[in-house]
Amino acid sequence: MDMSGNWFIESVHPELSVMLKVRQVYYSGQTAYQKVEVIDSELFGRSLILDGKTQSTERDEHIYHETLVHPAMLCHPQPKQVFIGGGGEGGTLREVLAYKSVERATMIDLDPEVVELCRKYLPNHHQGSFDDPRTNLIHEDARGYLENTSDYYDVIILDLVDPLEGGTAALLYTQEFYSIAKARLNPGGVLVTQSGPTGLLNYTECFTTIFNTLGTIFGHVKAAQVHIPAFQTLWGFTIASDTPLTYTTDTSESEIDTEVARRLSKPLKYYDGGSHRNMFALTRFQREGLERETRVNRDSDPVYMH
Repeated sequence: MDMSGNWFIESVHPELSVMLKVRQVYYSGQTAYQKVEVIDSELFGRSLILDGKTQSTERDEHIYHETLVHPAMLCHPQPKQVFIGGGGEGGTLREVLAYKSVERATMIDLDPEVVELCRKYLPNHHQGSFDDPRTNLIHEDARGYLENTSDYYDVIILDLVDPLEGGTAALLYTQEFYSIAKARLNPGGVLVTQSGPTGLLNYTECFTTIFNTLGTIFGHVKAAQVHIPAFQTLWGFTIASDTPLTYTTDTSESEIDTEVARRLSKPLKYYDGGSHRNMFALTRFQREGLERETRVNRDSDPVYMH
């Protein structure tokens, strides 16, 4: 992070940076795994920044977390056991625990210091979800955990940092990793991963390759995208299953609203039938990019985000 005076400067493309006026820096330091900042701004409220990249902000985190969690969870008729990879702020955990059917949410985040900082400085993100009796919080590598556990899950949600070269999550977007994850899904299980930027400037960085890679492992793959102001661009999400994902495209707006009201214990701020229809309606350049993509992320040759 480049703090120039009271401005946070973030690179969103090798040839483009944006500046955010900072009101207060709550924390700035280095954990065993990454550089961490928690800052506050008039525009976005409190923000978590890892290795110079904005992860979420109070102003718009609900758009990201509701889009990541709800379409995938609703693709499963009754998710009871849910796995969350990453998600240090607790926002994904918060949304998962809103489901009345969920009996256990196992969250694996590599960095305990980040989780503690989020507990302390981002209460509006987690809203006490770390203290829910259904939460099973473990600090280790998500890939190693899935390789060694004997547990099975109805839904696997990957709320990971971006696949940056030298970063902690580059090998959590590969064909080999998705095979490991799929082996831990119950029949009818659903996997969803955040999939990086989908705007015109950078949709081929990792969004198209994640979709193509998941398509080599799962029988059915669907992509969604929403605009997240703090990320300065459209952002992608990919849902995969061996069961047809009919919920994503063959459900009416009113059916979605009814299902949300029936299955969740709280109202939502962003996700509803109208937003759902919008997020699965990809632009022409995104659709053509997905059709053209031939690269597959492999351990030996992962695709990195800029």
